[in-house]
Amino acid sequence: MSERSTRDLSREFLTYLQVEKGLSRNTLQNYARDVRRLQSWAAKKGTETEGLQRKDLREWIASMSREDLAPSSIARAVSAARSFFKFLMLDRHVLRDPTEDIHTPQMSSHLPKFLTEEEMERLLRAPDINTDLGVRDRAMLELMYAAGLRVSELCGLKVADVDLDGAIVSCFGKGSKQRRIPIGKSAVHWLQRYLSLRNRSSSNSPVLFLNRGRALTRQLAWSIIKTHAAKAEVPNISPHTLRHSFGTHLMQHGADSRSVQALLGHSDISTTEIYTHITDLHMRKAYDRFHPRARVAGKGK
Repeated sequence: MSERSTRDLSREFLTYLQVEKGLSRNTLQNYARDVRRLQSWAAKKGTETEGLQRKDLREWIASMSREDLAPSSIARAVSAARSFFKFLMLDRHVLRDPTEDIHTPQMSSHLPKFLTEEEMERLLRAPDINTDLGVRDRAMLELMYAAGLRVSELCGLKVADVDLDGAIVSCFGKGSKQRRIPIGKSAVHWLQRYLSLRNRSSSNSPVLFLNRGRALTRQLAWSIIKTHAAKAEVPNISPHTLRHSFGTHLMQHGADSRSVQALLGHSDISTTEIYTHITDLHMRKAYDRFHPRARVAGKGK
């Protein structure tokens, strides 16, 4: 593959991060810097970045250690490499992830952003349902929240993947793993309304969500969510915020972590347990705010 193709994949990766994760400009610049570092190492090895093997990456980590990079900088670079190879697998540029079982110093974790139930309700009500596009957008938002879908999963859905009678949606997640997710009555209702409008069009596309007869792109889905979020006064969110809200709200209402893991398609339960930390924090704030003795220092005997 040419150097131009590698640069294109790097740009596609950064666009994917912006759309899928809603990362800040500074964070994207850090990712870009770390991917360039990886590309430079690949060039030294006489291969393209996507051709690197596990042993190459271990040598890369060792070389960064010899350069006296801080453990946090090495961990960030490897984290960027992991994300890059997951993206390459998602878009089928590589078949195996060479970053598996690569151990590095752990960076401190950050709790993901999620919406409160009231904020989520405002976002769902933001589209103008008196228009065809508004009905489409409402159905899209309802489904993302009802099923905890990644934006790439949403855009890849076909009409045949939605069973409205059974209230089930089937999707392919990371690593082409299929999962079947139940959806609630609200999502079913809005999908029925959208499909009724969609069926009037002359499009023969099997894809569920369309824009002018073509499949909805990740970038456009992100733009749609940003537009409605601004209207609902819940700015600075990304499509992934809906997925985080899905997992968090399930936990807050008593769902067990194993069930949430299956619904989200997490391969590792530790990924799901981040929502336990969120709900613990949520309960702590609620306790401190509402319990009459939460802030009263002990006095007397």
